[in-house]
Amino acid sequence: MHDLKEIRQQPERFRRGVEKKGGSGADVERLVALDTRRREVLIRVEALRAERNRSSEAIAASRRQGQSVDEAMQAAARGLGEQIRQVEAELAEVEPEIDRILRALPNIPNDDVPEGDESQNREVRRWGEPAVFDEPAKPHWEIGVELGIVDFERAGKVSGPRFAFLRADGARLERALIDFMLDLHTRKHGYTEIWPPLLVNADSAFGTGQLPKFGQDMFQTTDGYYLIPTAEVPVTNLHSGEILSAADLPLRYCAYTPCFRSEAGAAGRDTRGLIRNHQFNKVELVKFTTEEDSYSELESLRRDAESVLEALGLPYRTVVVATGEMTFSNARQYDLEVWFPAQNMYREISSCSNFEAFQARRANIRYRSEAGDVRHVHTLNGSALAVGRTFAAILENYQQRDGSVMVPKALRAYLGGQDRIARG
Repeated sequence: MHDLKEIRQQPERFRRGVEKKGGSGADVERLVALDTRRREVLIRVEALRAERNRSSEAIAASRRQGQSVDEAMQAAARGLGEQIRQVEAELAEVEPEIDRILRALPNIPNDDVPEGDESQNREVRRWGEPAVFDEPAKPHWEIGVELGIVDFERAGKVSGPRFAFLRADGARLERALIDFMLDLHTRKHGYTEIWPPLLVNADSAFGTGQLPKFGQDMFQTTDGYYLIPTAEVPVTNLHSGEILSAADLPLRYCAYTPCFRSEAGAAGRDTRGLIRNHQFNKVELVKFTTEEDSYSELESLRRDAESVLEALGLPYRTVVVATGEMTFSNARQYDLEVWFPAQNMYREISSCSNFEAFQARRANIRYRSEAGDVRHVHTLNGSALAVGRTFAAILENYQQRDGSVMVPKALRAYLGGQDRIARG
């Protein structure tokens, strides 16, 4: 959420920023107009209250002195009370509308973000050479089924489309990836591991920006809880309503969780395979930092995510995401895209974002600076990585002519030294 004072001071900047994110600049203009009206109403109501207080004091003084209070003075006092009620009713009408618009405005992009749709994404890094195959590469959904380690058909029977059973070496590979990522981030990169709740309340979903606009993308229980779409939601809200100490920042957390998404806007997209399922595993990185260190922490978070792909030997590229493709809450976003040989293209496997103070204002997360003043923290997060997509990328990039799949060296210790997955 934005600081209304900043919008008041820089309305044109916020109007342009909201429009770059696909929002309506008219909402910013209406917000400024409503704020002006609200401040005018506040001045009026305060003046009326002061006048009523003076009138009440004059009436009380007359009565203490045994003097009669004429009807005109009492009528005037009653009139002031009625005027105050009318002005307060106007205020009660304006303030909820200001709050509604503020809640719905997206974060505005950092000035360095390219403007436009996906075609304007700016590549900043490329690592690894895509493998060359003698025959056309098979897609991961075919490889997994042929090896007997992925079962979409039975998952469809049990749950429906966009679910998968993993079995035998498939289940072990998934678990190995989770353990490998957690160990890398906690032992080498200095993150503290968190095991969070998988159900959150509406306040938490609002804090990170899923609500109110994107409620259709989440699964809601009958008693009002939401299944998490990402560990970002509970881990960011770990410090909601708190004032942290500047000496403790930055805080760096990582969390493995199952994630649940309705994929409401993905009809017809990635209906096969492990790319866009309703349930998937992910290791998430979350940071809390100061405004001064915010963007240097984003760069280190990006490198932490990239290092997972490099350790696994998976070719990838990193892009700065253009304004039209950014999420609702972030100010700058990197996407890491891993190479999928069967599709002959890079596909997103991680988003690393800086939200600046946007989420912190919604969740009321602050810190006390060394100077003693209280400010909102800056929050950052990134996938490191989406486990199902990493699983799929390994099947495609490490497929062999005999139908087996080589296990990346970094994972072999997690699989008891196993170096190959073959049909059992």
